[in-house]
Amino acid sequence: PGNLSDCPNGSRWVMDVFNECAQDGRDIASIVLGLVSIFCFAAASFPQFYQACKTGIMDQALSIYFLLGWLGGDLLNLIGSFLADQLPLQVYTAVYYVLADLVMLSLYCYYKAKNRGGRFAAPINAAFVFLSLGTVLTVPFLGGGAAMLQDPATTFKGRSLLSARMDEPGWKPFTRSEIIGFTIGSISSVLYLCSRVPQIYTNYKRKSTAGVSYSLFALVMLGNLLYGLSVLLKNPELGQSEGDYVLHHLPWLVGSLGVLSLDVVISFQFLAYRRGRPGTREERDALLGEQGD
Repeated sequence: PGNLSDCPNGSRWVMDVFNECAQDGRDIASIVLGLVSIFCFAAASFPQFYQACKTGIMDQALSIYFLLGWLGGDLLNLIGSFLADQLPLQVYTAVYYVLADLVMLSLYCYYKAKNRGGRFAAPINAAFVFLSLGTVLTVPFLGGGAAMLQDPATTFKGRSLLSARMDEPGWKPFTRSEIIGFTIGSISSVLYLCSRVPQIYTNYKRKSTAGVSYSLFALVMLGNLLYGLSVLLKNPELGQSEGDYVLHHLPWLVGSLGVLSLDVVISFQFLAYRRGRPGTREERDALLGEQGD
C-alpha cells in the first residue's frame, strides 16, 4: 500500500493499486491511458494468430527478424521490470508479452516447416513449448536476484505506468539502478525500432501484405500512442523540472513514438497493396509448381 504523506490531495485508490501519486485530472488521465495501452498491447497478437491459421502463409508474410526483434525488446522489458522492482501488474504483463512472442515464433516455425514438407514441425513445437515453460519457471528466481541489484536510495521505473520518485528538487543525477534501467530501456527501444525495418522490406519485396493482420499493427500503434501520451501527461514529481522528467523517460518515449512512425509506414503499405487479392502470389506459385510436376 502506498503512503499518502508524500502525496497531498492524492487519490487513495490510485496509491493503493498503482503506488502512484495522482493529485489531479492530468495524473488520472495518464494512468487511464497507460492501462488502455497495456490492453492494446496484450490483445495485439490475437488477430495475427487468427490470420496465420486462416491463410497458412505466416512464414512468407512475416519477417523472422521482425519477430526476433520484437521478442528481444520484450525480453529486455521483462528483465528491466525485475531490476526496477516494479509492481506485479507490470511484471505479469511483461511475462505475457514474452509468452505471446514465443507463441508467434512457434506458429512461424510451424508453417515454415509445414510448407516445406512438415518434417520438422513436431520438434520445433516441442522446443518452443520448452522455452515457454522455462520462461515461466525462471520468473520467481529472477525476482530474487533483482533485489541484490537494487540501489537502496531509489528504483528506476521502466516501460510502465509508474515513474521514479524524486526526493530532491531540480535536476537529479542518475543513480546506479537508473543507469542500468536506462541502458536496458535504450537497447529495448532500439530492438523495437529495428524490428520494423525487415517487415517493411518484406512487404515491399512481396508487393503484398497477404497473411499479415493489420489489426496487429493498428493495436500496437494505438498502444504506443496512448503510452506516449500517458507519459507526457504525467505531472513531474514535486520539485522536478519537466526537462528532467522527460530525460528520465526518453528511451521509452523514443521507442514508442519511433515505432509508431514506422508502423504508419506499414499502414501505407497496406493501403498501397490492398488491391492485391490475398494469397494471389502464393496460389500462383503453387499452381505453377503443380504444372511443372
